[in-house]
Amino acid sequence: MPTETPNPDWADPGLDEAHIEALAGQGARHRTQTGEVLIRQGEEHYDFVVVLSGKAVDVEGSDGDERVIGVHGPGRFLGELSLITGQAAFCTSRVDEPGDVLRVPVDRLKAVIVQDSTLADLILKAYLTRRSLLIGRGAGLRIIGSRFSPDNRRLREFAARNRIPHHWLDLEQDQEAEALLRGLQVRPEDTPMVICPSGQVLRNPSNAQLARAVGLPAPRPGVTVCDLAVVGAGPAGLAAAVYGASEGLVTVTLDEFATGGQAARSSRIENYPGFPAGISGGELAERAVVQAEKFGAAFNVPARACGLEERDGNYVIALDNGGEVTTRTVLIATGAQYRKLDVPRFEEFEASSVYYAATLSEALFCHDDPVAVVGGGNSAGQAALFLSRYARVVHLLARRDLGETMSRYLIDRIETTPSVQVHLRTEVRELLGDDTLEGLVVQDVGAGQRRELPARALFVFIGAAPCTGWLAGRLVTDRDGFILTGPDSDEPGRQGRPLLQTSLPGVFAAGDVRSGSIKRVTSAVGEGAAAVQLAWKHLQSIGRAADDGTAALTHASPAAGVSSAAPAGRGGSRPVHPR
Repeated sequence: MPTETPNPDWADPGLDEAHIEALAGQGARHRTQTGEVLIRQGEEHYDFVVVLSGKAVDVEGSDGDERVIGVHGPGRFLGELSLITGQAAFCTSRVDEPGDVLRVPVDRLKAVIVQDSTLADLILKAYLTRRSLLIGRGAGLRIIGSRFSPDNRRLREFAARNRIPHHWLDLEQDQEAEALLRGLQVRPEDTPMVICPSGQVLRNPSNAQLARAVGLPAPRPGVTVCDLAVVGAGPAGLAAAVYGASEGLVTVTLDEFATGGQAARSSRIENYPGFPAGISGGELAERAVVQAEKFGAAFNVPARACGLEERDGNYVIALDNGGEVTTRTVLIATGAQYRKLDVPRFEEFEASSVYYAATLSEALFCHDDPVAVVGGGNSAGQAALFLSRYARVVHLLARRDLGETMSRYLIDRIETTPSVQVHLRTEVRELLGDDTLEGLVVQDVGAGQRRELPARALFVFIGAAPCTGWLAGRLVTDRDGFILTGPDSDEPGRQGRPLLQTSLPGVFAAGDVRSGSIKRVTSAVGEGAAAVQLAWKHLQSIGRAADDGTAALTHASPAAGVSSAAPAGRGGSRPVHPR
């Protein structure tokens, strides 16, 4: 029998009569029986279900060990974000009291909410909240592996960055992990292992294999022609995907690891316009993906770009799985990767004790332990404040005064948080411990004094290096590898390139990968949106769009490598008017 744990916070808004009536015209009424499964954990492509009478419950877990996580009465609807994104269901919904339900196929649901923004907002907010609650409760995937295994960490990070609900079972400390391995006849040395909601067992899967198992848009070899290919799905890339698709450009977005980029690693962004209470970077990315897909943008994750070349008047982006994407314009928004500390034994501890993000996944791992955060920018400040809710003490180490590199609102909050201890003008010199990190040796930059600090985990936010290695010198960059754009990229005797234009016509750069960019989420979003207008103007200049902007672009049919092109009424069948 399932464990009854009613959750009033399980987002369960009711639909009014007008909403139900509008949906009824697109669905079918169904009489239910007690125990009937309406949505099965692991199921893909399930219907939108509204409870008309009776009661349904959402349960998570396997037979004999289920938890009730939501109860739905008349007027309530079932499901969570996976219904919109096409992923497998992460919980089971079944009838608790017989009655009637309304089943609406997803494609017909989308037709209704396009016409009713109030209903669309209500459903989306509920589904986003339910996804966050599933993540917080450790529902969904079960990842079994050793804390010392780099592959275990890779899988956990991939799930966390893609906001896939999951629960990690520590091979060294969790008795359930040992029991599961015995039942599946799997040896500890064959881990990490992933048990999917459908019951499928994956032994040390690649990121792409895990993505396919849960329904993420993993790439497949193939070739397509699109108007705009966005490489990198951070804030700049997501903004370009939203604006590009909304303006009728056939838009494909690629990312090597997850949507959201470095911003998705932020537990709380408090200065993003329109969110006075703040929003996590992961949820902000999730909202942008849903918005872009609504307009017909296609996402391929994970998809690592490994080359760029010109071919037959287009650009071809080579993928590491052997596939290609052919496009008329390119936006490079690959961002930057955090730098590593140059201290002895850093690589030794990196797999088990060093992190470059501070999300719930990392915080739970170091619960009630002392931790250290290295860096003086906003990312370091946000991480220290978030970790202070879980760690016993957070040592924030900065080489300079915080006022030189950190926003004032973060400094004020840090100063009033007792569990955050700030060490200014301090550098890490040594890492202490045997198998895992136990402490740090730090040194005052001025006085040269050394001392030890206890730390079971180390969070590093000390700047970033641009992700431009895959371009192999195809574009002009500065000495640090950041892409030069606008006048800075001009060849001798040539002037007047737009600000985001690279040294190649029709190839643009936006966000952290661009030399001289402001390393902030809002500025990256602005650049991504602005790049769409520049891409449209380039298409117009090469004859792919009419000079007066009233003729539609023409598109080749997409191949299997891209999940979709523009929806009906967009792309090749609508005029393009950039705003």
